Amino acid sequence: MKLTSRHVGLLLLALLLSYAFLLPLFHHGDPLQQELLNMLQPPSQANLLGFDHLGRDMLPRLSAALRLSLGLAALCVISAMLVGVLAGVLSALYGGVLDRVVSMLGDMCLALPGLLLVLLLAAIAPDSPEMLWLGISLVLWVEFFRVTRATLRPIVHSPGMQASKLLGFNAIYRFHRHLWPALAPVLLTVALFSFSSAIMAVSALGFISVGVRPPTPELGLMMTELLPFAWEAPWLLLQPVVALFLLLISLNLMMKKERV
Repeated sequence: MKLTSRHVGLLLLALLLSYAFLLPLFHHGDPLQQELLNMLQPPSQANLLGFDHLGRDMLPRLSAALRLSLGLAALCVISAMLVGVLAGVLSALYGGVLDRVVSMLGDMCLALPGLLLVLLLAAIAPDSPEMLWLGISLVLWVEFFRVTRATLRPIVHSPGMQASKLLGFNAIYRFHRHLWPALAPVLLTVALFSFSSAIMAVSALGFISVGVRPPTPELGLMMTELLPFAWEAPWLLLQPVVALFLLLISLNLMMKKERV
């Protein structure tokens, strides 16, 4: 079997997921425990990633940061997908006033830059992961809605769809038989792109200490904490940077189409 970029991306993502979610089963270190005598200790055989400026073990800490970023991004994408796809399907099927109202709501969500919208919601309830989830979901659902609506509108008026309706097949059958086969491949690409955008948004907001506060381990927040020690202990700052880079490159490789 030919090894494609998608296979490489999937393998890389699987390794990151294994490190994030399986490490606690084998390594019982506390990502919040401080041992000041170990501060800024470099990686060693006993501690593979070393210790940060407060003597916290970076191995479980980086794993916890990846879990938080992946979990929050996945929650945002799933929420946005459910709302966006449902709105897109209803808009494509019924059109009219419903289509105009939902499209107007989407335009309202896009009226402000995404990060600014999240910052406004975070200002309402500071240090609230729920507002972070809500803000990112409000930014992402519009893309799912627009792609779903644009993909399904030509199919709704196709002869096959009209024939199924005249034969009395229910809406579930019509969706599964006609709409879903056309929507599924496009939806996968949009979901991967949205997942990548959500991870970047969580890290960018963490970098400016919005939504997630110390001592909670999060990739962007860890970069901010470790930046003052970049010259003294560069391996510490590189760890969240490399983890975020590998995570994003794995998702981008999975979205890449192979040339025939």
